[in-house]
Amino acid sequence: MFRRRHASACLFLVALILIAACGGGASAGSPGRALKVVAGENFWGSIARQLVGEHGTVQSVVTDPNADPHQYESSPNDARAFADADLVILNGAGYDDWGKKLLEANPSSSRRVLTVAGLLGKKSGDNPHFWYDPQVVGKVADALTDAYKSKDPNSADYFSGRRSAFDDALQPYRAKIAAIKQKFSGAPVRSTESIFVYTAHALGLELVSPPEFMQAVSEGNDPPAATVATFHDQVTQKRVKALVYNIQTSTLITTNIKNLANASGVPVVGVSETMQPDNTTFQDWQLAQLVQLEQKLAGAGP
Repeated sequence: MFRRRHASACLFLVALILIAACGGGASAGSPGRALKVVAGENFWGSIARQLVGEHGTVQSVVTDPNADPHQYESSPNDARAFADADLVILNGAGYDDWGKKLLEANPSSSRRVLTVAGLLGKKSGDNPHFWYDPQVVGKVADALTDAYKSKDPNSADYFSGRRSAFDDALQPYRAKIAAIKQKFSGAPVRSTESIFVYTAHALGLELVSPPEFMQAVSEGNDPPAATVATFHDQVTQKRVKALVYNIQTSTLITTNIKNLANASGVPVVGVSETMQPDNTTFQDWQLAQLVQLEQKLAGAGP
């Protein structure tokens, strides 16, 4: 009797060991270790957070609504976050070169890096405001989902579900884009910065700002005098339906143009580089700005 009980106990212990070695009896769809994701900017961080759900954490580096992300200086805390990350998301195209430096200073063979510019075939010198392009948002969401599945294959179905849910969450944002395009396609607008170029194209608006002006302001430089004069003339003569103004990269020149637009009765629409407020979602932030733009265009008159 003792030998039978002893043998049974041994078999039971062997079974427990085998179960533990195979993952503790977890089902095929159970998550692995929670992923650590770091996003250079909070707009990409919001998308990453919605897609990873409960199977990971997302830390965004640039979140200050009063700061210019182009001029951000990284900290030791950022370096530690990059060093520990399973996945890092950067914008690229010269927008967040500080992040590239952190990656080079903290090499890791297990860390995966998603650079949006690389995904799109863009380079430094190209307009880096990719998150203002609705089509790019979908491409980045797909790339993030694939990256999560690669890091945690057992949770592939979960990540597919999160991707579908995010697509549903984008519908009001996409619907507003379609509505503005239907109502105001071809309407002339101006922007103080290249931040609005991709959105203007998606909305079917005619962006009449001199490209040299927008590029210079985006890069923190003074625009050519001739483009400033052209900008002034078009605003004072009310040849535009609205002025789109980047509230995070204001300069003396852009502030003067904003004041001139207000004095001339040209509607001014403020947009931001980073999400405002930081605790919102990417789609709600973008939708709120689109609603404001729609209202200003509707009230601009003929």
